[in-house]
Amino acid sequence: MWPAFHAAHVFPLECENLWCEFNYGRWVTNMDDAVGISKINSTQNGLLMDASLHNLFDQYLFSINPDDGYKIISFFPDDMTIDGRILDPVCRDPTDPNHVSDELLRWHFRQSVLANMRGAGEPVFESDFPPGTDKMATLREELYGKEKFEMEIESRLRSVG
Repeated sequence: MWPAFHAAHVFPLECENLWCEFNYGRWVTNMDDAVGISKINSTQNGLLMDASLHNLFDQYLFSINPDDGYKIISFFPDDMTIDGRILDPVCRDPTDPNHVSDELLRWHFRQSVLANMRGAGEPVFESDFPPGTDKMATLREELYGKEKFEMEIESRLRSVG
């Protein structure tokens, strides 16, 4: 219905094992603490954004600093002029139970700083694959596809064991 927009996870879905291990679900306040529910798919762990920005967000090439007035910080050549903009207040309204979590934004911002300060040549292998996406075809066509494929296989085998 809104093809120009994507729902992006602040904390990536493919890292759900880390989400559970470090109890990041504690930062989600709009869902019950039901046993066996990780809360990773809460609206508080998501942002609706332009489809062209989604992959850049997943690759930590831009982020939002909740400790600096929700300023958007770009870590790539900013042809889209997003650097310095402020996250729309509707996303961060504390009276709305579905507002994005400050703690999760803070986590993403720290990961972005670390990913971009560690030097060139170290790819980030996190991507959201929307339902119906042919993951293997996507991995086959991407830079570092072999490495991403190996991570996907490891992730699937870990969930079986």
